[in-house]
Amino acid sequence: MTERCAVILAGGEGKRMKSDKPKTLSEVLGKPMLQWVIDALRKSMVKDICIVKGYKKECIEQYIGTLPYKIETVFQSERLGTGHAVMMAKEFLQQRGGDVIILNGDAPFMDSDTIEKAFAQHDRTDSSATVISARVDNPTGYGRIVRNDDGLLRAIVEQKDADEKTLAVNEVNSGCFWFDVQDLLSVLDSIQANNNAREYYLPDAVRLLIEKDRCVGAYTAESSDTVLGANDPAQLEELNTIALKKYGKYPY
Repeated sequence: MTERCAVILAGGEGKRMKSDKPKTLSEVLGKPMLQWVIDALRKSMVKDICIVKGYKKECIEQYIGTLPYKIETVFQSERLGTGHAVMMAKEFLQQRGGDVIILNGDAPFMDSDTIEKAFAQHDRTDSSATVISARVDNPTGYGRIVRNDDGLLRAIVEQKDADEKTLAVNEVNSGCFWFDVQDLLSVLDSIQANNNAREYYLPDAVRLLIEKDRCVGAYTAESSDTVLGANDPAQLEELNTIALKKYGKYPY
């Protein structure tokens, strides 16, 4: 099997969460959202994991220290976007080959089945990158997936940059990506912070690979829940309600 590893983005503060701990340690069905993501990866046989920590990094370190297996961590001292977070894991990636899945530590419903099926497509098509997408009833706020006639990814268009036709697209970016490690490293340092927020965005790595005429695809998850996260206590409560209906109890 192709060598596979994972980078989990877990540096967020989550100011609106009204909590004294990193957002990814907020719990769904009694387990930190970060643990949901770790367990989904390990069930998918992706056990070589690096967590990008940031806000209150000592809380992440303390939690990881309680686990019966080893997980690497790196520190993002400034939160300058998802692309910047992955740059912090550059050394981790340089020591590995094969493919890497990059995903958010506050997306508890990105399950092992979705991870495995997305990788199967990524591997079968020999893609440089594969974004995991989902079709949602209300795509407002999400980056839209724009495909070519052959189904390959043409672009990920952010809400603020989308024209009327693109805004009508209901297939959205989950924030989770499979990359060929070497192809990702070939464009990672070329990501620019030339936007209003002055941040480095990971979808720009996808755009750069498309511009290099690499094969880039999108795998549509079977459940729209895969894109869900929580930015405040109300959204966290909603995740708990959904999880209770879906699983009845913590599924792993």
